[in-house]
Amino acid sequence: MKKRLNNLFFIIGIVTVIIMCFSFDVSFQQLWNDIRKAGYWLIAILSLWFVLYIMNTIAWRIIIKGNENTSISFNRLLQLTITGFALNSVTPVGLLGGEAYKIMMVSKYINIPKATSSVILFSMMHIFSHFWFWLTAIVTYIILAFLGYTPLNTVIASLLTFASIFCFGGIYLFIKGYKYGMTVRFFRFLSHIPGLKSWGQRFYDKNYDNLMKIDKQISELHSQDKRSFYSSFFLEYVGRLLQSFEIFFMLILFGVNNNGDLGYAIIFLYSFIILAFTSLFANILGFMPMQVGGREGGFVMSVVQLGLNAEIGIFIGIICRIRELFWIITGLTLMKINKNA
Repeated sequence: MKKRLNNLFFIIGIVTVIIMCFSFDVSFQQLWNDIRKAGYWLIAILSLWFVLYIMNTIAWRIIIKGNENTSISFNRLLQLTITGFALNSVTPVGLLGGEAYKIMMVSKYINIPKATSSVILFSMMHIFSHFWFWLTAIVTYIILAFLGYTPLNTVIASLLTFASIFCFGGIYLFIKGYKYGMTVRFFRFLSHIPGLKSWGQRFYDKNYDNLMKIDKQISELHSQDKRSFYSSFFLEYVGRLLQSFEIFFMLILFGVNNNGDLGYAIIFLYSFIILAFTSLFANILGFMPMQVGGREGGFVMSVVQLGLNAEIGIFIGIICRIRELFWIITGLTLMKINKNA
């Protein structure tokens, strides 16, 4: 059964990558020119993401271990992390493929409730860190606006206010979820949605005890194992900050600081803001595989809003898409060459 599901995930991933390549709204000549322009910076970007995946793996390993020992190796977890993110990128609404795959594979080493709770906790932490990342970017934007580095008007202020409310709401919901668990509430919610009501109720009734165990493990990490909770959160949040260097490299490549008006610190803060606002926009369009079109549009809008050339936004979008395709293909390849898969 697991082998059939593994093959199904692999086929879905390959088909989506092929569709993505053929639907890329860029000529081969422009694509090649952008790759040549990126040069060695592209290697730096790909290497940066390997570091980020290692940090993700450490955060997940902290959650898995908690107060217990496990036989799963770090290298195996790293492979599952890369493959999991690859599957999340190529499935609509994200999280549908990668999280199910990770639960299925980790359950070979630990019991299913523990495997499920560890994957859910890691996903929660990953999303929770994003809300803090977006909120930090809003504060950074406002500070830079008062210093004269970013524009601020009524429209922008309204958008920042809405984004702040959204972030605070998300943080509040996740804190409640960490305190009391959320799997029971989630499947109870599904049992009231038309079209899913029958399936959701059956699943809820059949797996109620296991769902309660998962919720208990989620709340225990937050209430009893504070060190693991905050260590995992710290790694995920810092990982988001480090991801800003991907855009920082490209802004330097375009000579954004050639006129000497901006220092490297301000350019990095620009990179941070561009990434945060683009990822927020892309996640709103999370129902699209790889957020096709949404992320590129987000990069262009964010870059233009900061007073930079729209061409930079297009270039950043293309290079990020190339980087994502590289790691998706890597994740799918690891999925097939690993003998334990």
